[in-house]
Amino acid sequence: MQHAFEWAVLRVVPRVERGETLNAGAVVYCQGAGFLGAVVELDEARLLALDPYADVAAVRDHLEAVRALCAGEPVAGANARRPAGERFRWLSAPRSTVVQASPVHTGVTADPAGELDRLVTVMVRPPRPRQAGCREG
Repeated sequence: MQHAFEWAVLRVVPRVERGETLNAGAVVYCQGAGFLGAVVELDEARLLALDPYADVAAVRDHLEAVRALCAGEPVAGANARRPAGERFRWLSAPRSTVVQASPVHTGVTADPAGELDRLVTVMVRPPRPRQAGCREG
């Protein structure tokens, strides 16, 4: 069965005043399938290329907190007991912090967990080399 879903990319903004970002995870919420999940993958070398003085441990802690909140783990505190939709809205709300969410996007899927994996592959992991003969636009 197909369900509407919402998603956002988790971005690290090591120096908010500069506006440079590094995609470091994704969050998917699918009310119809009862799914809220996040995958985080921080590429430390890419982060340090943006800001050699970035507090990598703190960034990892913030990203892990997002993942734990999505999973409803007790370590995430009282907010982990909120309904999944409320948790997604809180995580995807605009903010000026080191870890931010992209604008929310929507889609339709029968497999929200598969969509989360696909988004991480496409939006977070470094791109693969282009195939010979492929040209843009």
